[in-house]
Amino acid sequence: MVRKRLPIGIQSFARLRETDSYYVDKTPLIRTLIDRGDYWFLSRPRRFGKSLLLDTIKALFEGQEALFEGLDIHPHWDWSVTHPVLRLSFGGKYDEREDIERNILAQLKSVERKAGLAASVYTTGPEQLFDLLDRLHQSSGQRVVILVDEYDKPILDTLGDPAVARANRDYLRGFYGIIKDSAAHVRFVFVTGISMFSRVSLFSGLNNLEDISLDPRFATLCGYTGADIDTVFAPELDGLDREEIRRWYNGYNWGGDTRVYNPFDVLLLFRKREFKAFWFGTGSPNFLFETLKAKSISPMELEGRFSDMSLISKFDVNDISPEALLFQTGYLTITDEQKEGYRTSYRLDYPNLEVKLSLNDELLAHLDERDRIPLAEGRSLRALLQANDFKGFGEQLKAWLASIPYQWHATGDLARYEAWYASLLHMCFRAIGVEVHPEDISSHGRADLVVRLGEQVFILEFKMADSIDDVEDQLDAALSQIRNRGYADKYRQGAQSIHLIGIACGREARNLLEVRAEPADPQPDGGSQIS
Repeated sequence: MVRKRLPIGIQSFARLRETDSYYVDKTPLIRTLIDRGDYWFLSRPRRFGKSLLLDTIKALFEGQEALFEGLDIHPHWDWSVTHPVLRLSFGGKYDEREDIERNILAQLKSVERKAGLAASVYTTGPEQLFDLLDRLHQSSGQRVVILVDEYDKPILDTLGDPAVARANRDYLRGFYGIIKDSAAHVRFVFVTGISMFSRVSLFSGLNNLEDISLDPRFATLCGYTGADIDTVFAPELDGLDREEIRRWYNGYNWGGDTRVYNPFDVLLLFRKREFKAFWFGTGSPNFLFETLKAKSISPMELEGRFSDMSLISKFDVNDISPEALLFQTGYLTITDEQKEGYRTSYRLDYPNLEVKLSLNDELLAHLDERDRIPLAEGRSLRALLQANDFKGFGEQLKAWLASIPYQWHATGDLARYEAWYASLLHMCFRAIGVEVHPEDISSHGRADLVVRLGEQVFILEFKMADSIDDVEDQLDAALSQIRNRGYADKYRQGAQSIHLIGIACGREARNLLEVRAEPADPQPDGGSQIS
């Protein structure tokens, strides 16, 4: 098998084909899009191949036939007809309100020059767009293809400054509205971005866009399928564990049964020949973390959570649901669908090991005021549990919790206090790949946290103590709850030993007070307790 060039960072279809790089043929899906409609919208996370997809469509409508030889669409396309293409990309910075107009005017003038048209007499972006579409149509005799890349970046980049974000949104709403007003001059429109801003807030003027973000027919338009890995990239697989590739980088789902691999990760894996969080390391999820804190939501609460379409697509400057933010940016994906009548709900969870490890690690680092390394903390706590050193486990956990500010307690709800401590330990173990089950369900209720280390199972229950005098009662209550509700029963056949751990935390102290551990089947000498 002949190895080809890895198209890392290549967003130009011409460059990819001319350098004999690997290419997963997306033209069957592109042909379906063009045959079935004229106005399309697609949301996908960053670095999933959206820019390359648009450039492929651009080359197709421009009639660059040589680039498509050997691809599925080649014998099905009329190469004698070409269309002018207006491609807009909103890469760049938008810190000031004037930046967006300046960027648009520069792009429109560039298209104008390349088409050999005289400079427009109009001075604003919307006016120039309307004028340019008319003149491109008249000069070429063919209607214009409009491709918009990163349509939402001027808004996403300024979410930390809501006034600028709203101004950019309002400007874009008027600008995109010109496309609908110019329908007589338009052949095809494709808009891509990360977020799914509501049509009311951003696309009220372009409300004929069909959103295919969760359409099973186009679920593989971006990303690689398992079959792509095994065929197109077969020469690169030698020496790599195929199952590990799946665990680390597969799992993204946008409708239907097919899951896709993160293309950025896969290409860098084939070059570096080691498993790392390549994609995660290229982003800055600080806004995500601040949103979770502001809304008093722990990542533990989002795992396996069912949400309907209104939540996972609820994205606007003044109203962003955590589910939408996590899903649209690629940190959660759809793992299951449930239909009830005319409504569909989606189960969200981590797509793969890369995101599961990295998101928890980064969030803990974001919270830890002492800049300690979460991975080291997690490994230390894991080792103490494995050794059944519950005294040391409690002391280590207490010292670590003291370094982290209390963020998710604004409601004052008792369950919220307990969830805060459970979520920190959950994130710590998630970051190092420990098998953790938050709010594990039994026939009689939910355990706060279940940790599995080899053939040992640890069932943890967190309780809040109002004072030091209340600690013993809360520890008794925690262990009694585990026993009385049979949380350990489901593990008795598969585990060599099961440990029940009650953890009492102080409402006023805002830290761990005591830990008590005992085996699921008590020994004569009783349990272990630390303070």
